[in-house]
Amino acid sequence: MSNNRYRILVKGIVQKGNRFLAVEKWYDDNIADPYQWEFIDGEAEFGESPDAAVVRVIQEQTGLAVVVDRILYTWTFMIGSECNLGLTYLCITDMDEDSVLLSEELHDAKWITGEQFEEYINNKRMLDDLEKAELY
Repeated sequence: MSNNRYRILVKGIVQKGNRFLAVEKWYDDNIADPYQWEFIDGEAEFGESPDAAVVRVIQEQTGLAVVVDRILYTWTFMIGSECNLGLTYLCITDMDEDSVLLSEELHDAKWITGEQFEEYINNKRMLDDLEKAELY
């Protein structure tokens, strides 16, 4: 009998025109800058498709309605005996940029261009993946 455990994580990069929604969230009081800029992310619920999960997570965290454009890249990592599978989606919104209503776990939001990714995103591996996906 197998005890394999999988968790499906989703990341949504929301695009409107030539700009993308970056959100600032709290990570850890034990680091110099506890707030970090990121894209919307969350976890698929049991039985929920990843496509539906990313749309739900974006709506819950920002109030924006989006449609999935495509998967940009995937990633995996292990925590103990749990395998985490992540899918990063490009999602499109036609809502007004001022319509963003952040959930309590998010600190701030900015609409940035692809050329500004390196100014806000500190995760080098994510930046490499975004470059391979030709977002900047």
